Amino acid sequence: MSPTSLQRTRFQRLSAALGDLLAGQLRGSWRHRSAVLLALLLGFYAGGNLTSYVLPLFPGGRPAMVLAVVLLLELVVRLRGRLVQEQPGIGWRVIDNLRMGLVYAVALEAYKLGT
Repeated sequence: MSPTSLQRTRFQRLSAALGDLLAGQLRGSWRHRSAVLLALLLGFYAGGNLTSYVLPLFPGGRPAMVLAVVLLLELVVRLRGRLVQEQPGIGWRVIDNLRMGLVYAVALEAYKLGT
């Protein structure tokens, strides 16, 4: 069965959109792809260090740290929504991947701690 003979169901449209999104992340030069991947990994690294090393040093403890991180990430998301209308450039993709890596690391750490 070829991909063109599939019915246009919601699931097929969703899987095609996810495939296009993934392919969009992999397009471009090797510099672009490596910068995006490195940003994701550095965001994860920063999130892991943030939760393990910086959290005890932050004044106000865990609630103040979580509030500061959430406010910072929301500010980045709001700025991106207002400044970027169409396809984001490499700078915004790097910032997005840093943000995604950071959120993933913090969520993973919370899952490991059971909180």
